[in-house]
Amino acid sequence: MSLPNGLIAVVKRDCPTCLLVDPVLVEIERAGKPLTVYVQDDPSFTQAAGSVDDRDLAQSFRLGIEIVPTLIEVVAGREVQRTIGWVRSEWAAVSGLATLGADLPAHRPGCGSKSVEPGIAEQLALRYGNTGMTARRVIVPPQEDDIEVCFERGWSDGLPVVPPSETRVYRMLQGTSRAPAEVLGLVPPNLSACTIEKVAINAVMAGCKPEYLPVVIAAVEAALDPAFCLHGLLATTWFSGPMIIVNGPIRERIGMNWQGNVLGQGNRANATIGRALQLVVRNVGGGRPREVDQATFGTPAKLSFCFAEDEATAWTTLGEDRGFRRDQSSVTLFSADGPLGCADQKSRTPQPLIRSLAGSLRAVTHVEMTNASDAVVVIGPEHGRVFEQAGWSKAQVLGALHAALQIQGQDLGMGTDAAAPVATPNTAGTRAKFRPEGLTLIRAGGQAGLFSAIIPGWLMKGSLGTDPVSKEILP
Repeated sequence: MSLPNGLIAVVKRDCPTCLLVDPVLVEIERAGKPLTVYVQDDPSFTQAAGSVDDRDLAQSFRLGIEIVPTLIEVVAGREVQRTIGWVRSEWAAVSGLATLGADLPAHRPGCGSKSVEPGIAEQLALRYGNTGMTARRVIVPPQEDDIEVCFERGWSDGLPVVPPSETRVYRMLQGTSRAPAEVLGLVPPNLSACTIEKVAINAVMAGCKPEYLPVVIAAVEAALDPAFCLHGLLATTWFSGPMIIVNGPIRERIGMNWQGNVLGQGNRANATIGRALQLVVRNVGGGRPREVDQATFGTPAKLSFCFAEDEATAWTTLGEDRGFRRDQSSVTLFSADGPLGCADQKSRTPQPLIRSLAGSLRAVTHVEMTNASDAVVVIGPEHGRVFEQAGWSKAQVLGALHAALQIQGQDLGMGTDAAAPVATPNTAGTRAKFRPEGLTLIRAGGQAGLFSAIIPGWLMKGSLGTDPVSKEILP
């Protein structure tokens, strides 16, 4: 932006300090100093000859005005210094007039610029700024309902979405420092390029706040990692969909839930972050039910499945287990079905509680099927205390569960014919229910209830299956 040389003042009538300094502006002109005065509301109020109508706030936006009055010195088309409000010594220094405003008070605070009023700043950025937003605009006639238009165009998961207006998307993008045009990868099944802007659009529709956007972006990055096998997970006839677990300081900063009703409704961050990922898969990648999404039953969790881990325990966190520090924020994606409850209200020592958890885990997929899928076990606080009071670490609990999950008899593979086992038993005549890395323990849930939750998933990693994927949440 090329600026007029000399001095620039930005003022408005609706500011007592601007009214106070108006005689000073006339004084500057009489001293022969080149002066341009941009007026944000009523150009007729100032006596300065060089006043310019800035009611559209274009110049105020381009100058980055936050407080009026502002006085700026421009040399060779570039700003060299500025002062805000009225400080006599600073105005004298910027103007080069030592006795400027000698009869005025030494100091008076300014007022907020009209260009930064709520709702105005975004409109000005969209009108005059370089937002980097390039998504196709869809014009909705005034007589049509925005929400119904989203339904009709197939952008919804079956529930109402927030219409992604240009202003809302711009506000959402303020939640990240990453460029709107940055491409995160290709979203299956259509292998469409997914930009930060497209993630922001779907985050708006999901009901996210801007501060949630970095979590949604990290979740999308994890979903697009080849190890997660999103295309296969989407196309399977099984129940599964993506499940997001969040670790690190961002959990508290954005108000996520890791306590009571942790896997249920009622928390905006949990619900909308998970929903945003699902909408990206639908709206960017084209993954729609009864098209490429071939789930026989599906699960309500495919609307949204996202929660945070309880990190106030003696155990290592999932984030730490996945290679992050406690002061780093991260997401981990699993393939997940709906949760299965495990109730044990009698065990007060680890061994019987292990038997209870193992008994419930044995039923994952089929009681006589091994190495078919992985599982996440969410240890509730009261069950967790049983292990902690006995001094058991997470590694000890995992080892004990695997030892208790050696399955006698036939391995049915993915079928039902007991006469056609697909795996060879070990020397003890048993088979491991889960692969060594196939069980994940995390901590979450409400304080009341001697319960834990078992969350099975899709096929373990293989030619068709999935692995958990973790990503750091970047600002």
